[in-house]
Amino acid sequence: MINTITLNPSLDYIVKVDSFKVDALNRSLEEQVYAGGKGINVSIVLKNLGVENTALGYIAGFTGEEISRQVKEHGVNCDFIKLKNGLSRINVKLKSDGETEINGSGPVITETDLQNLYEKLNSLTKGDYLILSGSIPNSVPDDIYENIMKSLLDKGIEFVVDATKDLLLKVLKYKPFLIKPNHHELAEMFNIELKSDEDIITYGKKLQEMGAKNVLISMAGDGAILLPENGEPIKREVPKGVLKNSVGAGDSMVAGFLCGYLKNKNIDEAFKMGIATGSASAFSEELATKEQVEELLLQMK
Repeated sequence: MINTITLNPSLDYIVKVDSFKVDALNRSLEEQVYAGGKGINVSIVLKNLGVENTALGYIAGFTGEEISRQVKEHGVNCDFIKLKNGLSRINVKLKSDGETEINGSGPVITETDLQNLYEKLNSLTKGDYLILSGSIPNSVPDDIYENIMKSLLDKGIEFVVDATKDLLLKVLKYKPFLIKPNHHELAEMFNIELKSDEDIITYGKKLQEMGAKNVLISMAGDGAILLPENGEPIKREVPKGVLKNSVGAGDSMVAGFLCGYLKNKNIDEAFKMGIATGSASAFSEELATKEQVEELLLQMK
């Protein structure tokens, strides 16, 4: 079974305004409300591709109930922990002449809430996959991902980690099956400027030396580079299409990679599937569907 964790999910309120004006009344042209969070995005795309999985994490208040309702509506199994106080955050994305985002902070997660999560995770068994992705709320320890992986080390679980800087660097010693930084995040981790594919490969290999098995580095329109556990680095271009929405494209790439890998354990096929799925989300207003991914896979062949 595949499990995702979203520690600080959100309702993403996307509102479009014609020529937004400060200190004035603005009327929206279009509004959308989506359940958000990197782990939730992975769960939804996996389900769209026909892969059963369970979404874990925390929800609170009426906004949390709506997050859970929307995720279930996509057919994803939900096992969220309901917090007694607070509200799951609302992230506002204002689209006008430019794009402005205001992200909420989310509810407080107590030590008891953390123990409840560890108890749920303790039921995972050998061969399960656990996907840890996204930022963490201020109320949890900054080594939460590290502690989760450490607590499950003897269970034979495969970890997938899509996080930034220290959140990612701290877990490499536990040998995650897959990590997926983008090229900007890779540069930030080592405080350097990446000027070529060779630079990206060099620093990607450093992450492998620190413990990661497979390193998938996304580069937006410039494609992606995979450093497999066994084998030479592979670069692939993205298929042709019009960028409509970059939100969730990286999460979709993770979902596609894992879906492709589980079919026959072929790492190159998994890579193709990851690129096609990430691109399908980028070329759509919503997250990738199976039909969109299959169409792009034909184009890539």
